[in-house]
Amino acid sequence: MLVGLGSVEQQEYWNEELQIFEYTQGDQSILLLLYGLATLFITGLVFWIWRGTLKSAYHAECMAKAGKHINTFTEDLKELLDSNLYRLLMTPSMFFITVLTILPLVFMICMAFTNYSKIGNHLVLFDWVGLDNFRTLFDSNSVLGSTFWRVLGWTLVWAFFATFTNYFAGMILAIVINRKETKFKGFWRFCFVLPCAVPMFVSLLIMRTMLQPEGAVNVLLRQLGFIAEGTSLPFFTDPTWARVTVILINIWVGVPYTLLQLTGVLQNIPTDLYEAATVDGANSVQTFFRITLPYMFYVTTPYLIATFAGNVNNFNVIYLLSGGDPVTDLASTAGSTDLLVTWLYKLTIDKQYYNVGAVVGILTFIILAIGSLLTYRRSKSYREEGGF
Repeated sequence: MLVGLGSVEQQEYWNEELQIFEYTQGDQSILLLLYGLATLFITGLVFWIWRGTLKSAYHAECMAKAGKHINTFTEDLKELLDSNLYRLLMTPSMFFITVLTILPLVFMICMAFTNYSKIGNHLVLFDWVGLDNFRTLFDSNSVLGSTFWRVLGWTLVWAFFATFTNYFAGMILAIVINRKETKFKGFWRFCFVLPCAVPMFVSLLIMRTMLQPEGAVNVLLRQLGFIAEGTSLPFFTDPTWARVTVILINIWVGVPYTLLQLTGVLQNIPTDLYEAATVDGANSVQTFFRITLPYMFYVTTPYLIATFAGNVNNFNVIYLLSGGDPVTDLASTAGSTDLLVTWLYKLTIDKQYYNVGAVVGILTFIILAIGSLLTYRRSKSYREEGGF
């Protein structure tokens, strides 16, 4: 029933003898889709085993015709601890990867091609709709389409600034602390790394409380006379303010980790390079752009790619800090600071638009792949231009 995903609805009838309503078991499309995919996986596994047995039988036949020794069952088992050890160790891992990663991923992808959502009451029985969900999401004239393009634009802006503001802010701090003239280096590192000791979600919730209209920051500013009585700074009520706020707070939360990463890189740059640059008459700016920055890009490219991907899916900072607010369009399902991942959460958990959520998940994966590739190529070209 994978092709049709079921068609029999749950029926209600009156039991005259028991004087109660009873229900007949109808089709559940979600189970049919899951079991259907699992059946396809099992069928593929059986085919693979069947192919392996044929190859093994043919190999044994060739060995017998050549008069060579054919392993007994016991000898085959012993080989699992010797030449075939990789099969013994990799089989359990591949089983769990298939069941817990590949199958759910294929299940989510298939869901994007159905009408499984609260719209039209398709939460129990739903059908295949092809590319209709993708057309709806790419149509800028529809509510979901306009929301998608707006959220996508902000997600890319957020990922760029959240990645490179943290990177360069942490780099500047690491360079300043690592200078020969800086005293008490350990103390300064301790001060800046101290926020790492506090769980991030605790820091975000505290900052969210402090920046509310009646939070500590606005109350203090009123008492000091910087803002008028009865007014407050719109940290989370104005779209522009909210976006700038989450970027700045993300810098405060993320810089300590970047500082730790880049401090180790700075301490491993060969001093001979700086001495040669000094002899050649290079100033501090030229030394930074010709030695320090290319070297750090060369070493931290994987870190930049991982950070960019993490920021595209940075659910905690946005959801715990602003909750995606403010909502400026009541018809929209996303706020001004919602990322694709937080919008996906709202679409599935709050709105029960599972089909659209699956499409957003697929597009998020594509964006991550393209963004990571572009980041890698850009940093690679920069390293080549810098001479590394």
